Amino acid sequence: MSGCSHLGQIRRVSPGTPEGCEECLRTGSSWVHLRLCLECGHVGCCDQSPGKHATKHFHRTSHPIMRSFEPGEDWGWCYVDEVMLNDVDQWIPWRRSRASL
Repeated sequence: MSGCSHLGQIRRVSPGTPEGCEECLRTGSSWVHLRLCLECGHVGCCDQSPGKHATKHFHRTSHPIMRSFEPGEDWGWCYVDEVMLNDVDQWIPWRRSRASL
C-alpha cells in the first residue's frame, strides 16, 4: 500500500494551464518544475521555484495530492501524509461512460 489515506480524492483532471504555472503566467514570473493538482487540475510551480505555487495551492484548497507535470515523470506527493507516490497514474480512476452505468 502507498501509505497515503487520500487516494480516493484523486480525480481524472485536465490541466487548467497546460503551458505552465497558472500564477507565474499571470504575473510574468518563472518556475523550475511544474506540479499538477490531482483533484482540480491546477498547475503550480514546485518548492524550488520562487513562487512555490503548488504548495500554496494545497494550503489554500486542502487538495492533498499533486503529481509531477514534467515530461516522463509519473510520481506524486501527498501533502497531508507526506508520502511519495510512485507510478501515481495507477490511482487515477477511469471514467465510465454513461452507457456503461
